[in-house]
Amino acid sequence: MKLDVVHDLQAVYRKLVDSSSRPGLISDLGKEAALLDEEKTAGCSSSILLLALTLLDPEVTFKVYGSDAEAVEKEINQLTFAKAVQADQADFLFLLKDAGTGSLEDAIENANPGTFVNPHKSATIIAETGVITEGDKLLLSGPGIQTGKGINVELAGNWVEKRNEKNKEYPTGVDLVFVDRNHQLLSLPRTTQITESREVEKEWVM
Repeated sequence: MKLDVVHDLQAVYRKLVDSSSRPGLISDLGKEAALLDEEKTAGCSSSILLLALTLLDPEVTFKVYGSDAEAVEKEINQLTFAKAVQADQADFLFLLKDAGTGSLEDAIENANPGTFVNPHKSATIIAETGVITEGDKLLLSGPGIQTGKGINVELAGNWVEKRNEKNKEYPTGVDLVFVDRNHQLLSLPRTTQITESREVEKEWVM
């Protein structure tokens, strides 16, 4: 059975919207990812490709970070007709699992945050990570979260600090979407506040 580009991609979009409106909600893209032909993944995971097929069209631009970024950009362009551009001009930035240390921080720094007049023109960063689970490493709060939500994202670096700095002048900023090797999806809109567990511990000690 192959991917239905209408029905299945609509399902992917609904899951993305659900996770974006309820930050901390982990959505499963496994069913849809299993429908993709292996030869179409072109160096990126099925989940990344699903999101590219769902979000990209000839009217938007994108950038890929990874060891085989040029080949992946070519494949995505052929499938979606979206144009590959430099990071600061891209509507969507995709970080593959082999993008390398510091790539997410670099993407956050270079991504377009939009403007106060047109915040909707900001970029969305979609990154492959290790395992995403409920946990206590990151505490989420803000719109769509009733009491606070704990989450674990297997990803090294100081991306949380970088992301918080990028998003300090709301409504400008960038939105983050993570997918792991098990096709679990987590969305962190710019309105979501992220506190690392060690910061929470420091506040308790003080």
